[in-house]
Amino acid sequence: MAIRLPRIIQAKQILRRSILTSNAAISASVDVPRGYLAVYVGENEKKRFVIPVAYLNESAFQELLSQAEEEFGFDHPMGGLTIPCREDMFIDLTSRLSRCTS
Repeated sequence: MAIRLPRIIQAKQILRRSILTSNAAISASVDVPRGYLAVYVGENEKKRFVIPVAYLNESAFQELLSQAEEEFGFDHPMGGLTIPCREDMFIDLTSRLSRCTS
């Protein structure tokens, strides 16, 4: 049974970062209801949106997550999930997803 040290080291780094930002996240997460998640959207100026966690399963939303991973990796400048797309495109997508998941 082999242990993959690079993945363990990467996981430790992610945990350290999350611990460092946890105090800020605790105060920000108070207004996020259970089953939802806060994301930051925008190309220049980032705006915060609270979306249902169910959107994460949708293929259109997963494309945005792939773009975020390519641009930011796991180091998001806002401390939360940052999605690099125009705000109007994000609103259009979430509107369509809202109609599909209802």
